Amino acid sequence: MKLGKVELCHFLQLIALFLCFSGMSQAELPRSRSKPYFQSGRSRTKRSWVWNQFFVLEEYMGSDPLYVGKLHSDVDKGDGSIKYILSGEGASSIFIIDENTGDIHATKRLDREEQAYYTLRAQALDRLTNKPVEPESEFVIKIQDINDNEPKFLDGPYTAGVPEMSPVGTSVVQVTATDADDPTYGNSARVVYSILQGQPYFSVEPKTGVIKTALPNMDREAKDQYLLVIQAKDMVGQNGGLSGTTSVTVTLTDVNDNPPRFPRRSYQYNVPESLPVASVVARIKAADADIGVNAEMEYKIVDGDGVGIFKISADKDTQEGIITIQKELDFEAKTSYTLRIEAANRDADPRFLSLGPFSDTTTVKIIVEDVDEPPVFSSPLYPMEVSEATQVGHIIGTVAAHDPDSSNSPVRYSIDRNTDLERYFNIDANSGVITTAKSLDRETNAVHNITVLAMESQNPSQVGRGYVAITILDINDNAPEFAMDYETTVCENAQPGQVIQKISAVDKDEPSNGHQFYFSLTTDMTNNHNFSLKDNKDNTASILTRRNGFRRQEQSVYYLPIFIVDSGSPSLSSTNTLTIRVCDCDADGIAQTCNAEAYVLPAGLSTGALIAILACVLTLLVLILLIVTMRRRKKEPLIFDEERDIRENIVRYDDEGGGEEDTEAFDMAALRNLNAIRDSKTRRDVTPEIQFLSRPTFKNIPDNVIFREFIWERLKEADVDPGAPPYDSLQTYAFEGNGSVAESLSSLDSISSNSDQNYDYLSDWGPRFKRLAEMYGNGQESLYS
Repeated sequence: MKLGKVELCHFLQLIALFLCFSGMSQAELPRSRSKPYFQSGRSRTKRSWVWNQFFVLEEYMGSDPLYVGKLHSDVDKGDGSIKYILSGEGASSIFIIDENTGDIHATKRLDREEQAYYTLRAQALDRLTNKPVEPESEFVIKIQDINDNEPKFLDGPYTAGVPEMSPVGTSVVQVTATDADDPTYGNSARVVYSILQGQPYFSVEPKTGVIKTALPNMDREAKDQYLLVIQAKDMVGQNGGLSGTTSVTVTLTDVNDNPPRFPRRSYQYNVPESLPVASVVARIKAADADIGVNAEMEYKIVDGDGVGIFKISADKDTQEGIITIQKELDFEAKTSYTLRIEAANRDADPRFLSLGPFSDTTTVKIIVEDVDEPPVFSSPLYPMEVSEATQVGHIIGTVAAHDPDSSNSPVRYSIDRNTDLERYFNIDANSGVITTAKSLDRETNAVHNITVLAMESQNPSQVGRGYVAITILDINDNAPEFAMDYETTVCENAQPGQVIQKISAVDKDEPSNGHQFYFSLTTDMTNNHNFSLKDNKDNTASILTRRNGFRRQEQSVYYLPIFIVDSGSPSLSSTNTLTIRVCDCDADGIAQTCNAEAYVLPAGLSTGALIAILACVLTLLVLILLIVTMRRRKKEPLIFDEERDIRENIVRYDDEGGGEEDTEAFDMAALRNLNAIRDSKTRRDVTPEIQFLSRPTFKNIPDNVIFREFIWERLKEADVDPGAPPYDSLQTYAFEGNGSVAESLSSLDSISSNSDQNYDYLSDWGPRFKRLAEMYGNGQESLYS
């Protein structure tokens, strides 16, 4: 199969590219050595495809399909019996083939950056039988690149830093631009770099994109930041190439190239002499144009008469030199000090030592101001001693204070009573002599720590404080006594010579050589036949039995007086009584029962039995009390309970009725009828046997008699009524009487009254009074019949 010539009619193909494509489109591929192809019983020699690889220029913008190439088989005689088909990537959607001529066209715009080549398969078929006349062959359509992509800095914009004072050619940062065009074809992807902004301080390598310093001694303190604009251009930077830019921010980092300098050659500060130790006197600072660790300072006092009185240290946050006091100032001793102070960088850079010394000095003069100071004691602490046997008014010691000011004002003394609440001591206001004011007791308080106040006579607000520690010396004024309350027992079966108790003594005194106690029985108990005492010579003594056969029935408790003497001068003694109880002991000598009463108790009634009996009695008493309480609660009031007390009860009726039309709900006449019979109330706990008296009619009786009889009748009813409350109560009767000439003014009785008045005229008053006319007119009888 021979390949047709590429038509040169497309206006987008450049003449320069046409020379390259025309050679490729006419090149022939080697014939394939396929096996013979056999068809329907007869054989023939297989004919080979003869064709070239196809190339298509990307980004074709024409309105007609782009011609790619032509396929032709030598089997095709041009009579239309052969048709060509195309399959594979982009077949029918991007590439189409004329089945008669084998011409291939591209119907869409192609982009090499999206897909660089397409693999397709071609086949020639017999048009009548639709069977292949040649084996299927695979070919490739490559997309030819054009320069349609500009270089891009994917990592931009950039930031970088370089030390100040760097030499020329110091590398700063490398920038990289990428071009999506084909790097293997032409110069479309060959990029060169150039600097558009940032000269003459920096330069860029055209091929590598490495940015370097272009000027020496760039000073951060003059300018610390630069903005560079870097351009990348393809086509090796030639005209017509595409370009892209990025920004690079270069910051000059600090180096220690500036020595510290004091703004002033001398400083002067005034401080009061009363300023406490460790107080800040002044703050000075040496200026350094550098920053960070390169500006860290060290300060020291190199000369002056204030060495040892003052010290200086650096504040890590502000890099200031802080001058503080090490010793107390005294205006009367020295009025001023001069210090020579040096400031230096902690870390000096050897590269810049040639610029000069990285240190500076200044002079600081400190003027001490006089203040009115409180009196000062000659000693911070006065230790004193006094015997507890000392009489009141005895001199213990003397304190002394003076006014340190030049005026030397007289001083008066007093004791801070907050430190001597019991007022054991006094002090002479003028001389400072301390004396006893009360008898002292070492055993109560061995050491008294008091504060003495010294005040200036001319200025009492100036008060100095001195501290006195008075130790009370001991004398032998306390007799020895038992070390504890002993609970001594002796078994009934004890043997003679058995130790039943070991005792010791204590003494509140504290002799310098320690305690030594001596134990013995009192004179009247020396010859007793029950117990004896043995002094162990180690401040203890042992109590021993002299006989056996102790019996609780005969004597259950023995009292043994013991005489104790101490070794003081003069010695003191005391008699202490040891109580010894006789107990029943087990075989190991352990006391079981020591009460004599327990010995005579009946054998059948133990302590547990007594406790059980007592518990039963208590339970019985509780049950009786509970029964009585419940019976009292069951009793109820005879008539009403507390909630139904008629004196406080309010009965509320919320039924409003049906108005004038409601004639069936209530008998209104019964509410005011004197002769209406009341239902009697009966008591809940009594069956009434007395019958109510019938009420007589009060018609045709004078008014005064009517009311008197009415009240009298109500009184008798209340007296005999078993349902009446058992206390005085107020009875209210809404009775108006029957004999009024004007009759009753209430309309409540009008329904049942026998009035002969004619209300027919109400029907003449109009529709509004129609209902009243029906109720009180001639139609009244028919209304209520």
